[in-house]
Amino acid sequence: MKPTGKLFTIGLITFWYSSNIGVILLNKYLLSNYGFKYPIFLTMCHMTACSLFSYIAIVWLKVVPMQTVRSRVQFAKIAALSAIFCASVVSGNISLRYLPVSFNQAVGATTPFFTAIFAYLMTFKRESWLTYVTLIPVVTGVIIASGGEPLFNLFGFIMCIGATAARALKTVLQGILLSSEGEKLNSMNLLMYMAPIAVVCLIPAALIMEENVVGITVALAREDLSIVWYLLFNSALAYFVNLTNFLVTNHTSALTLQVLGNAKGAVAVVISILIFRNPVSVTGMLGYCLTVIGVVLYSEAKKRSK
Repeated sequence: MKPTGKLFTIGLITFWYSSNIGVILLNKYLLSNYGFKYPIFLTMCHMTACSLFSYIAIVWLKVVPMQTVRSRVQFAKIAALSAIFCASVVSGNISLRYLPVSFNQAVGATTPFFTAIFAYLMTFKRESWLTYVTLIPVVTGVIIASGGEPLFNLFGFIMCIGATAARALKTVLQGILLSSEGEKLNSMNLLMYMAPIAVVCLIPAALIMEENVVGITVALAREDLSIVWYLLFNSALAYFVNLTNFLVTNHTSALTLQVLGNAKGAVAVVISILIFRNPVSVTGMLGYCLTVIGVVLYSEAKKRSK
């Protein structure tokens, strides 16, 4: 790879890390520390930004070729994926109100476990016995981390598990529903179609479940204009998480992406502890490390089984 190509890839990975970790930390700050306790409205802001920026990137800037929805059946499939995607993001944001980022990331690392379960239940796809064995430390690590988490909250834990399971379900369903050549969409085009559907679903949910959230947000903005900038910056970051993930996938190998993804969770944990100074226990950190080791072994087992 040429030096300029290396610099571009390093810059891309840095931006990917920054946007991923930044949106998690800012979500935590807004929902927990700042006191903006409206995760559904926050998710709606994210999806609105994703709708707008996706359209600009694909239709105007031609970042990727535009792919069209070819039938009502395909649109229905995209809508179903959008609903699951919404459930995942909302549940994840709710969990950040009650759990520290470090523990949230530990639970989120169990995604391969749920992916393997849903893949088996929905497609009867069996992995090698070694792949299933590697899932044992993934789950065991979270159990240990849960027992050693000083700020453990049952409701937050359930929401985090729900977000992780929904994320895995979306991955499996996406492979099933959009498997034919005529229906396949790259992640950026899929986001462009899913995000507006998500906004339509989230508007009534926010108005009903988070009563007077618009009025409260306006009142907060009059008292402290920084909330507007927080929401705008956070929403923009939510889009760039998806954009940079797509670009990093295209500019690196699958193995590199797996290694970077595993390391990203660890970096997020360290940074969140330094910023929010949430208490951590040796047991909790050992549990998280065991989960990460399990995820690495799972990735390696999957690679060898192909």
